[in-house]
Amino acid sequence: MTNKPPSQRQLRVGEMVRHALSGLLQRGEVADATIARTVVSVTEVAMSPDLRIATVFVSPLGGGDPQPLIKALAANARLIRGRLSPALRQLKYMPELRFRADTSFDTYARIDALLHEPHVARDLKPDEDAE
Repeated sequence: MTNKPPSQRQLRVGEMVRHALSGLLQRGEVADATIARTVVSVTEVAMSPDLRIATVFVSPLGGGDPQPLIKALAANARLIRGRLSPALRQLKYMPELRFRADTSFDTYARIDALLHEPHVARDLKPDEDAE
C-alpha cells in the first residue's frame, strides 16, 4: 500500500462535501439536541480514492469533548447523507460519511508550546557570532 497524496479530484470533491455539510449544519437541518446546541466546525473532508467514503473531521467550536458530537453525527449519518444529496447531485455516488474528531488544533498547540520552551527558543534565535 502506497501513501499517495490525494488527487486534485479528491481534494475538490472533499471541499464540495465540506461546504455542503457546513451549510447544512449551520442551517440546523439535523434535529438532534447534541448537534443543535453545539457550533460545529467542519475542518476537513478527506475522500477515498474512489470517492465513495468521506472522512469528515469535525470539532466543537470553543473546545470541549468532541465524542458526544461525533456519536450524534454518526447516529444521524444517513439523514445527513440524504440531506446532502441535492447539493452534491453532480457526483455519481453519494459518499458514505464517517465522522472523526479533528485533533490538528491540539497538535498545533503542542508544537507551539515546544517552540516556546527556553532551551528550544535559545536554539531558534539568530546566531549573533555569525555576523
